Formats: sequence, structure tokens, C-alpha cells
Amino acid sequence: MATDLTGGLSDELEQVFATRPDDPEMRESVNVWLWDRRDQVGIPRIGIEAVAGRWDSHDVQVNIAGGDGRVFSRYGRGDAHDPMNAAGLPATLGAGPLSFECVEPFRHWRMRFDGLVHEWTCAEQIEGGSPEGEPSTRVRIDVDLHSAVPPWSNGGLLPEARRVMAEQDEGALIGGPRFEQLARARGTVAIGDVEHRIDGGALRIRRRGVRRLGTFRGHAWQSALFGSGRAFGYLVFPPRDDGLPTYNEGFVFEGDGELVPARVVEAPWLKQLRPRGSDVSVVIETAAGTTTIEAETIMSTFMVMGGVGPGTEAYPVLEQAVTRFRWNGEVANGMLERSMPGNVIEP
Repeated sequence: MATDLTGGLSDELEQVFATRPDDPEMRESVNVWLWDRRDQVGIPRIGIEAVAGRWDSHDVQVNIAGGDGRVFSRYGRGDAHDPMNAAGLPATLGAGPLSFECVEPFRHWRMRFDGLVHEWTCAEQIEGGSPEGEPSTRVRIDVDLHSAVPPWSNGGLLPEARRVMAEQDEGALIGGPRFEQLARARGTVAIGDVEHRIDGGALRIRRRGVRRLGTFRGHAWQSALFGSGRAFGYLVFPPRDDGLPTYNEGFVFEGDGELVPARVVEAPWLKQLRPRGSDVSVVIETAAGTTTIEAETIMSTFMVMGGVGPGTEAYPVLEQAVTRFRWNGEVANGMLERSMPGNVIEP
């Protein structure tokens, strides 16, 4: 069975805004999670958020994890790049030292970064610290992403997920129309004088809309692509206090054809903060039955904004990680992001 890497979506969805949107709250983003076959370096999020209200300067986040517990990060803004390519199409979202270029819609993207970052540790992040001084470590990234799985649009596989997004606040939490796509990744990541050859995978996310996070309650999100071509992904929010159903949707991909709709039966909610070795296995369900995908974190990064323990319920704690998955005899690295309010995290 042939695989349509567009998933039936229009190529126009891969184009970025050519000019500033009229709604000052409108935003779009490109984000990537990157992992290698080895455990020396991973990127548990690198991305640009472009908000119409400050269109000339976009938000940049660079979040690199080392297998030795070091973290290399940059948070701030950068001057927006010209989005137009030689063909006259708005194909690049760039800011400061970072750019994402759509070479061929749904098939090939190129990611480049050349700039200075902070060097600190995962342990310091868990303690709620922040990097000191000015960024001083040079990082250069040149990676090509070649898609291997059809895109998954949130709300596009399960009717209940579509209804929840349309009628409840989960749609605003996700930030409007959003899709993600798994890819093979090849290129280099150079940190200081050490260059790492990347031969692994990536998850690319495209989002466009108005995003409101005022009722954010936490989430669990994982995805991976295996050597055989099989893949999976999901995004789930915790149960709601009002008893209404929450957003719970995912997919299984068997290596060709279309995505198989799935939902999460048991999610790996964030309860402890550990640099690596956390059990983040998940149980998912399709029409064919349930399956367990075993997983553990191998390099993590954290944002602990308000601490943990009693009295921190207003401050979500975020973990972004490269994760090793085991599924039906196959092993592959992939991504994890999860969050919960600080008061439910074990101190």
C-alpha cells in the first residue's frame, strides 16, 4: 500500500505567513524534537514562535541535552528573517540565529542554527535554577528532515477528540490548527569544538492560530519512528475536574498506508523529576486492541518555574526529553514532553 506523505493536506499549510497577520494574537510556529541513534546529544525542542503583535522579532527556544547531563539552551527573541524563497513562496520561518526552511512540503525541511547558548546542567534545572551570565558556547546545527510518516492533525482521527477541541478549552490550549510529522534526520550538531554526526529521527510540529494557556492542567506527549517504518504518537491531557472528557488522541503507523486512530489507556504522567531513567511507558488502544510501548528517558531537560510541592499549583513543571522506546521487539529513540502542576510533583 502506498503512503501519501501529505496525508491529504494542502501544500499551503506548509507555507508560513508572508506578512504580519491582522489579529495581534495570531501566531504560528515551527518546532522540532531531534534524536540520534546514539545517546551523546539530543534536542528535546528547538523552535520559533512568531506572534503578530511583535512581528519583527520572533521568540526563539533552543534546548539541547547531552548524554552527560549537560544542557545547552537559549531563550529570547531574534530579528525575523525574510520568509520568501527563490520561487516567491513564503517557505522560511527564521529568527536571529535559527531558521526552518520548507524545501518540499510534507517531505523535506532544513533546520539551521549558528549562535551562542548557555551551558549548564539538568540538575540545576531540576533545582529551579537559571543560567548565569551571557551565552558563551557556540552551537552550529545543520540538519535535514525527510518525512517518513503522514502528518497527524490534532482532532483529525477521532470524532470525540475533534468535538472536544471544537467545544471545550482544549482547542485553545493546543493553539488552533496544528499537525506534527515524524521524519528521518541527517546532519550535524556542533557544540564548541565537538561535532556530532546525526543519523536519527525527528518530530516536526506546525501550529497556526491563537493560543491561550490560562486553563492549562498538564499533558503527556510522545512519538517515535522505528527502523521498520512503524511509528506511533499521541497527545493527552489529564482528566478534568468538571467530569467532562478531555483531549485524548493518537495514532499507530504500520510502515505504509494511513495512520491508524488510537487513544491512550495509561499515560506516563509527570510525578518525579529525574535527569534520566524514568519509566515513561504508555498503553495505547486502537480498534485492534491495546498495546504497551515500553519507554525510559535517556536525556531530559526541565523548566521548574515555581518550585514543586504544596502551594505551587499555579506553576506547571515541564519535562522535555529524548526517550528510548521498545515495541514488539524493536528499539528506537524518540521524544517525550509532559507537564503537571508543581503541587503534584514529589519534592
